[in-house]
Amino acid sequence: LAGVVAEVQSDLRSAKIKATVTGRPKHYYSIYQKMIVRGREFTDIYDLVGIRVLVDSLRDCYAVLGVLHARWSPVPGRFKDYVAMPKFNMYQSLHTAVIGPQGKPVELQIRTFGMHRRAEYGVAAHWKYKEESTSGTDSERSTAKGETPGKQSDMVWLRQLLDWQHEAEDPTEFLDSLRFEINSGEVYVFTPRGDVIALPAGSTSVDFAYAIHTEVGHRCVGGRVNGRLVPLESPLENGDVVEVFTSKAQNAGPSRDWLTFVKSPRARTKIRQWFTKERREEAIEQGKESIARLMRKEGVPLQRLLSHESLQLVAEELRLVDVSALYAAVGEGNVGAQSVVRRIIDLHGGEEGSVEDLAEAVVLPKQSERRRPRGDAGVIVRGTSDLLVKLARCCTPVPGDAIVGFVTRGAGVSVHRGDCPNVKDLSNQPERMMEVEWAPTSSSVFLVAIQVEALDRARLLSDITRVLSDHHVNILSATVQTGRDRVAKSQFTFEMGEPKHLGHVLKAVRTVDGVFDVYRVTQ
Repeated sequence: LAGVVAEVQSDLRSAKIKATVTGRPKHYYSIYQKMIVRGREFTDIYDLVGIRVLVDSLRDCYAVLGVLHARWSPVPGRFKDYVAMPKFNMYQSLHTAVIGPQGKPVELQIRTFGMHRRAEYGVAAHWKYKEESTSGTDSERSTAKGETPGKQSDMVWLRQLLDWQHEAEDPTEFLDSLRFEINSGEVYVFTPRGDVIALPAGSTSVDFAYAIHTEVGHRCVGGRVNGRLVPLESPLENGDVVEVFTSKAQNAGPSRDWLTFVKSPRARTKIRQWFTKERREEAIEQGKESIARLMRKEGVPLQRLLSHESLQLVAEELRLVDVSALYAAVGEGNVGAQSVVRRIIDLHGGEEGSVEDLAEAVVLPKQSERRRPRGDAGVIVRGTSDLLVKLARCCTPVPGDAIVGFVTRGAGVSVHRGDCPNVKDLSNQPERMMEVEWAPTSSSVFLVAIQVEALDRARLLSDITRVLSDHHVNILSATVQTGRDRVAKSQFTFEMGEPKHLGHVLKAVRTVDGVFDVYRVTQ
């Protein structure tokens, strides 16, 4: 070993290269580990004797390499340039193996003093040294690399770690990704512009696309390597020039199959995040629909009870972060819609409280502003034909509904639906109750109220009213309320001459983008 060190020092002095040369034999345990863990034969281990050469500048690194290769024959396939293409943890050095004196293999490591400091003590110690030192050595190294000391590009590695930490919701996933990246081998490929991209060994065009940008990865549909079209799952090799093709379709996204062959932690994390977000949005919509459907089935006043405040209280009881998380839990089946509806009813005083809310809700807001429908009411009072008849505004009955009449003071007979909550109070005066029946004519016009529930967006109200107008209904009023969960609840009151066509109107409104429910309001 001492003889090899002396020969290296002599050659470098002759070449007028200032350098520090040290040597060390490989420890027995290290040899054992390499043979057991990596499965190598003793004769395949080339670093039994290691020589390290430290120089002042980057240029000297390659000059030393030339001098040593001129003296001893290099072992094919053993040269690695980690200076031009550093490892993920910013390690830089030239590695080579030669057939030294007496035909024995010798491993050589060539690096600058700054690279050595980083390799021995880590990137943090190296940055601290650069802040405190103004020596020419680091300046020469930085200038040779086209950088200035302390340039922000030195922080790329740390910023990448922080990005991974923010992107990985599971700490275990982040740790596994970091461990894989540090321990795995790397391949170095080039963009069409000549930029070097370092990827884990076995990476594919998809890994390359995500290394460029997340959106490039999501929209990747094909790849070309060294001018040839290749399947997305084809592994990349050192020196490949890679180009990817992307889709311009608005709904373009990754494939689940990519998770079976991508290697880089970034690509794997981004693909999982995309599908998690997609599944969550679908689950939220399913949860909203399940809760609303069940409340209507149970006869619960959805408009009054299904408020953001009520849902937020239920979410807190179930230890969920917000209303969206509650909807998602219901949509994914983790929380039952029945349980949510029951908790909402309990918050409003149980069954009795919900009935009281229902009684209060029968009077629709701003009734005085509604215009009376034109034409006759389409209802006759049995036994007489000269009484004024009007349709009650609280329940807006239409032909086909069971109806009852009530004699008002000075306003004729008011016609209500048979299940109208107000009828219960009126039934205490049976002498004023009248038997009525439907008798619509061509001039009869009826009031209909519907509620539309949709995700709030621009031009939503315009799109709904256009559909209603296309079906020749005369809109009398429209009210819209949007909650913090971005659910817009719109109520429309309009005139119809043929209420039997209401089903076609509701079906048409359901086709409007963003609408997830529409139904007739009768109370």
